[in-house]
Amino acid sequence: MAKILMPKATAVWLIDNTGLTFDQIAAFCELHPLEVKGIADGDVAENMRGADPVASGELTREEIQKGEADDTYRLQLPEPKHTTVPQPKRKGARFTPVSRRKDRPDAIAWFLRNHPEVTDAQISRLIGTTKSTIETVRTRTHWNAGNLKPVDPVTLGLCSQIELDEVVSKAAAKRAKVRGATEEASPGPMLRKITPVAPAPAPSSDDADQDEDGRGRREVTAEQVFANFKGSSDSDD
Repeated sequence: MAKILMPKATAVWLIDNTGLTFDQIAAFCELHPLEVKGIADGDVAENMRGADPVASGELTREEIQKGEADDTYRLQLPEPKHTTVPQPKRKGARFTPVSRRKDRPDAIAWFLRNHPEVTDAQISRLIGTTKSTIETVRTRTHWNAGNLKPVDPVTLGLCSQIELDEVVSKAAAKRAKVRGATEEASPGPMLRKITPVAPAPAPSSDDADQDEDGRGRREVTAEQVFANFKGSSDSDD
């Protein structure tokens, strides 16, 4: 895209009113030198009226004089008087044309679906609606709820992309800040401390020599068993 408004018309004026070379005019108008030569010969832009770049503020007389004095010099655009266009400050609710007011419920539905972190107050200020309308769209009690389609408010012409990005970024930053404060306040679930249970002691040799009644056990030899058996038989005779 050319830096000046009408490149060919400007080239026509520079050819007719200055002593600049074709290369200088081509560099300033962002044209090919052969195209500038064709304009000078009348083969290109025939009968085109020249546009004065000095009158339009795209060039100064001093720059033209520098170029005429030095064939290698390239003309420079003057510094803009205003780097940014100041935006007028609005007071109160945004005015929405009557032809676009019917599109506001669609924009509200888009916010509720894609950016629930944006508050009702922010939506109201951005697209010029009311909190009651937002609530009816949220609860699907709006008179046209069956035909609502979520549409980007920028596409509907209710706000600019810069304004939308600013509102969404502010809402996201506020939500992240609140979430971080909540996580710091609540340490989260904790595991229950389990007390280890000591293993049961192994039975000692003294316990092994006791029966279920707790009485001690003693070893009996075969001779003692036969002697007791023989003694009981003699007493029966």
